[in-house]
Amino acid sequence: MQPRTRTALTATLLATALASGLVKAEDYVIDTKDAHAFIQFRIQHLGYSWLYGRFNDFAGTFSYDEKDPGASKVEVVIKTASVDSNHAERDKHLRGADFLDTAKYPEARFKGISYKPAGPGKATLTGELTLRGVTKVVDLAVTEVGHGNDPWGGYRRGFEGTTRLKLKDYRLQRDLGPASAEVEMTLSVEGVRK
Repeated sequence: MQPRTRTALTATLLATALASGLVKAEDYVIDTKDAHAFIQFRIQHLGYSWLYGRFNDFAGTFSYDEKDPGASKVEVVIKTASVDSNHAERDKHLRGADFLDTAKYPEARFKGISYKPAGPGKATLTGELTLRGVTKVVDLAVTEVGHGNDPWGGYRRGFEGTTRLKLKDYRLQRDLGPASAEVEMTLSVEGVRK
């Protein structure tokens, strides 16, 4: 074997060996088309009961690397006018200036900035949430739901994250009573690998 050929072969084998050791993060699209993802909330009503709701229109992506979970990324855009609390008049009020002010702020956004594993299947996702023109850093307690092949030849991965938001942090000044100063949010996503 010629020295030049041997050098080229060695370089190719070395490159292949190095590449096989590098695991690329997998990219996923959140499956909102088939309603396998949800953004839900609940807030106390006068301290006597829980009012539940959701956002019906949102989209997003995330990336995940099992070898390096800390490199995970996520971005979600929510159409605020899609708020749905199962009561038309209340939803109209929620879209108004007292609450989401959807005419002025038609979108809310979440962008992950760090993902810290916290034990098997658990993590803290820190990100920037922009709502009503205000951006705040929030932490979500994340649980990995599962992952694997689907019946249609694709591959899926699911997570659920929860957090609590103070209404006043997002200029929601309407006094709903001390029991209603915070809203609990749950983001449950199933992603389809690209």
